[in-house]
Amino acid sequence: MTTFALVGAGPGLGLATARRFGAAGHAVALISRSTRHLDHLTVELARDDIQARGFAADALSPASLTTALHRAADALGPIEILQYSPVPHADFMKPVLDTSADDLDAPLAFSVKGPVACVNAVLPGMRDLGRGTLLFVNGGTAVLPNPERAGTSVAFAAEGAYARMLHDALAPENVHVAQLIIPGAIRPGAEHSDPDVLARRLFDIHRSRDGFRHYAEPLPD
Repeated sequence: MTTFALVGAGPGLGLATARRFGAAGHAVALISRSTRHLDHLTVELARDDIQARGFAADALSPASLTTALHRAADALGPIEILQYSPVPHADFMKPVLDTSADDLDAPLAFSVKGPVACVNAVLPGMRDLGRGTLLFVNGGTAVLPNPERAGTSVAFAAEGAYARMLHDALAPENVHVAQLIIPGAIRPGAEHSDPDVLARRLFDIHRSRDGFRHYAEPLPD
């Protein structure tokens, strides 16, 4: 059995993707700074006979992410799929003219240093397996900057650039890297942005291994 590792585990998209990948036979490593979320999700997944464990880490702390992913692989088995989709902090979204250089430290740690630490932690195991998938989930500001949300606009774009470089560099090693852009809010019951719909989309991206950038729905004009 291999492991699906989810960085940014929560009760919406996180639970839906954990359930979808768990139903396909993967153990599930849930990574979040909220132990309350981890305990709740583990119980929910156990009801579906999915093997899951929680590992506390903060997306702003690369060292804690590395430790959590190593612990997850030791406890559950090699990580074949990594999904990086923590929810950005509200204070990352200041208007561009109110954003100082220091204001970009946390968004860039969250969206660049965090992903780099996670990839470096799981890539050796994927190479040993001979396969792997790295999934990055971002909002629409990754490709359409919003001057009212400067931090995420800058940091998501940087994350996308990093992921795109990985896509090209790792393709010869059978490690597929993809980005899913979700332009608006995740809304239960919505045609394109319901958590279960998005979870199926992410699983399909993993299985099809086709292309780098995918959109949950078209970007607004």
